[in-house]
Amino acid sequence: MFYFLAGILIISAIMTVTLKNLFHCALSLITALLAISALYFTLGAPFVGVFQLIIYVGAIMILMIFAIMLTTRLSDKMLKTENKQVLPSVLTILVFLFFTITAILQTEFIEHIGNGFDPLLDLGRALLTTYILPFEVISLVLLAALIGAIVIGRDN
Repeated sequence: MFYFLAGILIISAIMTVTLKNLFHCALSLITALLAISALYFTLGAPFVGVFQLIIYVGAIMILMIFAIMLTTRLSDKMLKTENKQVLPSVLTILVFLFFTITAILQTEFIEHIGNGFDPLLDLGRALLTTYILPFEVISLVLLAALIGAIVIGRDN
């Protein structure tokens, strides 16, 4: 499962930086962020996986999609989208792959079996009891940002 998710992550990350359409790039980035979240879950870090979903996919990427959709020039056929940094990108990828493969080969992996501690259960209880007011305030702030983006982006 790990290799399948890693493959999806790599393919969607490559698509994020190579596609010409900005909207398609954003959708590929959402796929990459979802794959990262799934990797966190498979690696036994559900707390980080949930926050990856909530913050990056749920808030930031949705606001970016709204910003892209509200941009009127996006559908213009004369809009040129080019990236002339192919050589630095390929060199950076090769250096990153070299260091990643070196680190993987030198790491001694140990399987860790937990003691039954469930951080998501405790987090859910805390968010819906102790921290309910800040949790609801954050949702209202995100709603206000969404309404503001719509008001700013609409034609007068």
